[in-house]
Formats: sequence, structure tokens, C-alpha cells
Amino acid sequence: MKILVLHSRYPGTAPSGENLVVDEEVARLAAAGHDVTLLQRHNADIAGWGPLHKATLPLGVVWNEASRRSLAHELDRARPDVVHVHNVFPLLSPAVVVACRDAGVPVVRTVHNYRLACAAGTYFRDGRVCHDCADGRVGPALRHGCYRGSRLATAPVAASAVLHRRTWRDLVSAHVFISAAQRDLHAGLGLPPERCFVKHNVVAVPAAAQAGPREHAVAVVSRLDAAKGAPLVMAAWDAFTARRPASALRLVVVGSGDLAGEVAAWAARSQRVDVRGLLPRAEAAGVLAGVRAALVPSAWEETFGLVAVEAMAVGTAAVAPAHGAFPEIVTDGVDGALFRPGDVDALVAVLEDVNDHPSRWEALGEAARATHRARFTPDADAARLVEIYRFATEHPVVAGTGRRGDVRGTPPPGAHVAARDDRAARPLS
Repeated sequence: MKILVLHSRYPGTAPSGENLVVDEEVARLAAAGHDVTLLQRHNADIAGWGPLHKATLPLGVVWNEASRRSLAHELDRARPDVVHVHNVFPLLSPAVVVACRDAGVPVVRTVHNYRLACAAGTYFRDGRVCHDCADGRVGPALRHGCYRGSRLATAPVAASAVLHRRTWRDLVSAHVFISAAQRDLHAGLGLPPERCFVKHNVVAVPAAAQAGPREHAVAVVSRLDAAKGAPLVMAAWDAFTARRPASALRLVVVGSGDLAGEVAAWAARSQRVDVRGLLPRAEAAGVLAGVRAALVPSAWEETFGLVAVEAMAVGTAAVAPAHGAFPEIVTDGVDGALFRPGDVDALVAVLEDVNDHPSRWEALGEAARATHRARFTPDADAARLVEIYRFATEHPVVAGTGRRGDVRGTPPPGAHVAARDDRAARPLS
């Protein structure tokens, strides 16, 4: 199959699960014998733009004519069977979908976040979950300046959401969500349910899975900010050490982010906390493989929760809040633990259980490894992705009309199905 993949790549200053998924899917499709080309723009390039060029960025968020023309040329040259669109913000814009319509090439879109409805992409505002825009309104986002805390910066994001609602609804042949919870939170946008699929992300077992004995420790491998739950971890650890001052349990923190300085200062005066900073993925996997539990304390409703599955791949049970995608990934008391979102005492209770019952957490870790092996390995990922591509090519939206093709007689979507070789990637300019 001939596949063209589009992605506006996030900067490399912090780990991006979205970049990783794109790279690994491309690699798996190529390894399966498909003709796959990755066309991408690099969001990091914006930092090197001049003032006048940067001034055009808000308009380009709504409609990037250069990207449309460039893709139209590539579609005419390469004639792919399908175009798989990932992130289009901010350098591609929904104009690429229109280019595909004009060329008569079906589009598959993987939705990685909530930006189709939420300007911030997270359904998270002022330290709490927020669904004010889930029904398609943009007034709350503009009022609160949800994108980067600025009403001015939010305006083009909100405008794109409104102006291109029909683009996403009527010109995409298959929408791929990375969890059922994420799909359900998009219900207010009116996407055709017969074209909505759920494909969980997958994780290969790293070499760190063969690590040595585990330390009496828990780990956080995360971006360090409010949405990812850094304040909750600090509060819970302080409460735990106050209750159990003689405990030998340690906390290992891996990552960077807006609160990295605050976390480092807190760790310097807290007990038994080891801050490692940002580590390469292989080293981070080694940390996860060497502890009793992985804390994934996200305050926002994660669309998937890749770190939880990375922990499971190395036989470490994940501890996560019972919202977002986590209840689809972790079965409480079977292969990990779920706690009430944002509840310090609930997280402290889990820390006490890890401290008091290490053998139980060894068993939970082995069960987590079995769950990963059964549900989240890459073995069938490329084949399932191709099934969705074939659905899109056999039942495309009707080009140029916005009408939906006939999908009667197809199996109901929603089954669980689920990236790094820059040499195979070409820039889209």
C-alpha cells in the first residue's frame, strides 16, 4: 500500500509521545513492506523565523496556503492510496485536508489530543479538568485565553476550530482515537460514529526489561508541570514521609518542564527524593524497570498515558488516576492501581501499600507485564492500521461534496488497534 504520512513535529526540547508514535508507526509500516513516506514540518523552526514571518503564524494556523500547494504537488507526483494526518498545528493547518479532497485521496486522521474542541488541547484549565468547550463552543476559550494564557494567541486556534469543523467532520474518511475515553469526549463535535476507530498506542519491550533486582522505590517519568500532576506528587510524598518517617521507600523523578526548578528545590529539602532530570528513553525505561511502581499522576484526562504502558512493558505496575484513558489501560488491583483523581490521601494510601507490601507489587508488576504482552505490543499494529486504511479507501467520503460514502455492511469500528527514522522523513515546505 502507498501511504503518505503528514505531521507537524513538536520541538525536541521535551519528549513527545506524539512524535514517537508517528516515527514508530512509519517504521512498522515500512518494515511490513508498505511504501510509506513521512512529510513533516518542524515546529522548532519557528524560533528562527524573523519578526515579519512570525507575524504570519496566526493566519497560517487557520489556513496555510504554502502547505496546501506543497502537498497538492506531492499528491500529484506520488499518487498515494491514502494520506495519514497526525498533528497539523501550527505549521500545516487543515488546508492539507482540503488538498487531499481536491486530489481525491482519502484521509485518515489520528487524533492525539483534544484540540479539535479545546484550544489548549488538554481539557485542563486553572489546575482542573474543564469541558466548557466540549460541545463545540469557543467562547469560554477566548474568555479565559486558554492557549498559552493569552486571548490574542487563543483567537486563531479558536477560529480554526470553528471554521474547519466541517472540514474534519466531512472530509476525513476515518478518525483514529487513541482511547475510547478520548473518542467519547469528542462526541459533541458530531463526527460520524461509523468513521471513528479506537486504536491504542503500543510499546515494544526495551532491553531494560531484563534489568536486575528492583529498588525499594517508586518513579515518576513525566513532563514536570501542573497538568501532568507534579504538584500532586510533591504533596503526596510530603504527606507520606510525614506519616512514615522511618520508611526506606525512595522517589525517583525523571523529566523536565515548567516546574522542573520548583521540583528540584522541593527535592533538595524533601526526604529520599532523587531527581534525575531529562533522560534518553532507554535510560528512562531502565529507571522504570528498577522500581516497584510507576506513578503516573496526571491531573488532566490523558488521551492515552504512554508511560503507564512503558512501565507495564518492563514488568512494573502503574499507579494512575481513575480518569481519562487510564481505566482502559490499568485494572485496579490486578495489574496496577487507580486512585481518585487529584486526591492526595488516596495517592498516599497507595504509597503506603507499596512500602508495606513489596511482594504484592512484584506480583502486580508481573500481571502488568502479561497485560502488556496481551494488549500493547507492536506485533499486529501495522496490520490493524492497514485495516483502517483499507476502510478509508473502500469507503471514502465523496470528494468535493462533503457527503459520506456508503459504509453499510462494514464491521463496526472501535476495536482496539493501535516512530524514529528521520532519514525516511522529508520536509513539507
